[in-house]
Amino acid sequence: MSISRRHFVMGTTAMALAAPATIGRAQTDSIRFASILDLSGGLDIYGAPMAETTKLAIEDINAAGGLLGREVELTLYDAQSTIQFYTQYATQAAAGDKAHTVHAGITSASREAIRPTLSRFQTLYFYNVQYEGGVCDYNNFCTGSTPAQTVAKVVPYGMEKWGKKVYIVAADYNYGQITAQWMQKFVAENGGETLDVEFFPLDVTNFGPTINKIQTAKPDFVISALVGGAHVSFYRQYAAAGMMQEIPIASTTFGVGNEQKLISAEEGNGILASYGYFEAADNPVNAAFLERLKAKLGDDAPVMNELAIRSYEGAMLWAEAVKAAGTPDRGPVIEALRSGLSYDGPSGTVTIDPQTNHCSMNVYIGELKDQEWNIVESFEAQPPADTALVCDLNANPNQSTFLFENGLEAAGIK
Repeated sequence: MSISRRHFVMGTTAMALAAPATIGRAQTDSIRFASILDLSGGLDIYGAPMAETTKLAIEDINAAGGLLGREVELTLYDAQSTIQFYTQYATQAAAGDKAHTVHAGITSASREAIRPTLSRFQTLYFYNVQYEGGVCDYNNFCTGSTPAQTVAKVVPYGMEKWGKKVYIVAADYNYGQITAQWMQKFVAENGGETLDVEFFPLDVTNFGPTINKIQTAKPDFVISALVGGAHVSFYRQYAAAGMMQEIPIASTTFGVGNEQKLISAEEGNGILASYGYFEAADNPVNAAFLERLKAKLGDDAPVMNELAIRSYEGAMLWAEAVKAAGTPDRGPVIEALRSGLSYDGPSGTVTIDPQTNHCSMNVYIGELKDQEWNIVESFEAQPPADTALVCDLNANPNQSTFLFENGLEAAGIK
């Protein structure tokens, strides 16, 4: 089923409150997979590519004969960048649809809105997004990168390249606030100085006063953890002020919504970022995946980023666990996932760490040139060391908490 981004978003928005989009034949013996993402609203730049790769994963699974001789039925919900809809649809997916697994959420706020609901209904939950770390939940598998895997790489790289004085701008919610503290830790550990930290609500579009402050502070570079469509304005306004030639930018978020395609080459050239995936990842699985995606969607194929690829790989990790367990039931599937299950995907080998239910993964630093990411450094099999400071599901499988404060304290940040 091939749907362009424009038609996909418009279609799901129109029917979001009436009925979800269901892909696959409705069968009484089907294995049910639910996805809840922001396909419209301010966060659709992230959600639309994630939905495309989720669909592709389910199509690949079914094309290979399904799971255990049964078809996987995908139900897509559009949360419309609204927390209330996340809660509503998580309840519907778990209690109404009786989904075997739910892959859902983009922001940390959306994850924390639905995680307790899915835990209460004992519905297996995957969060396939890079985030600030700290979730410790037996029922929840987090496949995205965390600060110890990516922020710890891009901060010292930027300091070595540009200098040790840093100015931080970040989104004003859990991810931005906590990641900014990790940034300051890594700046200090590498002998640098954080000149200032500023936070911005997701709907802010005017960054003129902050750009003036950056000009006055004269850092060696800016680190950005800005989020969403509105915050793309920062990069446009920064370039328009002639700042890219004076004070370069590194980011922990720019590119996971394909923001590099929303600004001109001149506005983005030279930006650094670190993620668990870039399209330039040099391995045969990635090359075959991109070729297949292009053949399927043509010019409508979105640029692949960590969020999109983790959505695909998260679905595939779950599928491998169902096959290993011999059932789609939650308990045996969790046991299979926590056995150290690995999947060789477009990003490389992704392995579930049973202590944290997070992933060890390859990590890359990319530099933007003419709207394309070029990988300048790679790191293999990086563990989720930050979450491991506070989470041990082997010792305490009954945990179901978000331990970010404990994680910051354990890392010596607070």
